[in-house]
Amino acid sequence: MKSSLDKLERKLGYTFKDPELAVLALTHRSYGGNNNERLEFLGDSIVNFLIAEDLYQRFPDAREGQLSRLRALMVRGRTLAELAREFELGDFLLLGSGELKSGGFRRESILADVVEALLGAIYLDTGMDACRERVQAWFSTRLIALSATDQNNKDPKTRLQEYLQSRQQKLPEYELLSIEGKAHAQTFKVSCHIDGIKASEGEGSSRRIAEQQSASRALIAIGVEGKE
Repeated sequence: MKSSLDKLERKLGYTFKDPELAVLALTHRSYGGNNNERLEFLGDSIVNFLIAEDLYQRFPDAREGQLSRLRALMVRGRTLAELAREFELGDFLLLGSGELKSGGFRRESILADVVEALLGAIYLDTGMDACRERVQAWFSTRLIALSATDQNNKDPKTRLQEYLQSRQQKLPEYELLSIEGKAHAQTFKVSCHIDGIKASEGEGSSRRIAEQQSASRALIAIGVEGKE
């Protein structure tokens, strides 16, 4: 495990004083009772705060709503999972046999959770300054690319709603079509209904993600945005 941990630390740019914290952060609940859920809870608050702090300083003229959208873009599951893939965290996860067989090491929600858990572990290991340093390093290119007024910073549901409102059209309605899979690995399917347009469907590991995908496909269907 030590050689594996050394490799992980090089990828993260951080060396743990207490290696057990790193192991705990990598342990999914399917592996056993002593898992990363509490660290994930802690890390979620930490990443939200540190990203908010960075955005507050980076965009001194941005309004609260703009800052909230930018933060949501940075801390959403998709972004965190992208980071996890860049660090190849799936190779280090401790998963139960069921999750291993079902490809849990590739699942977006599990990868996003482990990034948060690692930040929680770093906080307990060294403190907030170390977390701030890692967040700024890990998110650097994404933060630099942000613009407080960029339309693309808004999520698909917001973009769709604003488009329809600007044309005084009825707002979209979202319908939950199905929930499939076991409790720890569910897939939600949702349809987005707009007057005069064929319903667009989306799916994801949560209803919110499925709604965002269906809204994104609705924007494509009405010709506002290009294909995925």
